[in-house]
Amino acid sequence: MSDSTRHTAPGVRTAHPAGSRPHRETLGHFATGVVVVTARTPSGPVGFTCQSFTSLSLDPPLVSFAVARTSRTWPLIRDTAAFCVNVLGEEQEGVSAAFARPDGDRFRQVPWTPGHRGAPSLDGACAWIGCDLLDEYEGGDHTIVVGRVASLGADPAREPLVFHRGRYRALARPEEAVEDGGPVPGRSAPRPRSV
Repeated sequence: MSDSTRHTAPGVRTAHPAGSRPHRETLGHFATGVVVVTARTPSGPVGFTCQSFTSLSLDPPLVSFAVARTSRTWPLIRDTAAFCVNVLGEEQEGVSAAFARPDGDRFRQVPWTPGHRGAPSLDGACAWIGCDLLDEYEGGDHTIVVGRVASLGADPAREPLVFHRGRYRALARPEEAVEDGGPVPGRSAPRPRSV
């Protein structure tokens, strides 16, 4: 079977060959959290919105994210060799939008406190992870960044901002979940494991 052969599954539309648009549309079905990566530079704080954040390793503690190679903010953060990953709370859509814009003072209406090596820890975030830059790898039109976790914290009372199929979403509350087709209130889902 050639790479250009269309694949089908019972009850599912025909799959399309890989390309930028089908890739974006298909992978948009994978729900992600939203983070803002920040740093403190000699000219002041900088940061950008990112969806491609993940935990990479527990021992040593490492995290990873991917940033577009066209980013003008990433080189400024790279030069500091340290950053803070702010996991946005569900009420922070505006913060996500502000840090996704290419220009302007992103910190103008966003309160923050200095975190690891001065990197801004944004008020209202549900978690914050202070990191030292460990390495970078080429990943097509993105740079894959690996950071060594130096400090971290979380606010368990806050729920995360979720992005799915081009829109912000909220997690279902336990009282909103149904037993058929959803989690049972008061029961946590099993933790996924790598095999």
